[in-house]
Amino acid sequence: NRLTIWFRGNSDNAAETLYVALNGSAVVTNDNPEAALTTDWTEWNIDLQAFADQGVNLANVNTIGLGLGNKKNPLAGGSGTMYFDDIQLHPEP
Repeated sequence: NRLTIWFRGNSDNAAETLYVALNGSAVVTNDNPEAALTTDWTEWNIDLQAFADQGVNLANVNTIGLGLGNKKNPLAGGSGTMYFDDIQLHPEP
């Protein structure tokens, strides 16, 4: 039903959009465009339907990727530190 990711960044990071990609192509971005600057652990809940709507077969997910910026138009030169923890899948109750 949902994917949960806990993250935190660093105040020295550049302001960038955080994204998660399933199977290398279906991308969902975090609502906070400055997520990389967040210094407190932050829970991000993503409805799996957002990936299914992009054609992902949720019964056949091979990869999960986390990144900053624009996955479809990456730019070189970023730097900083991000932490990710407790990546969980929560089925419907």
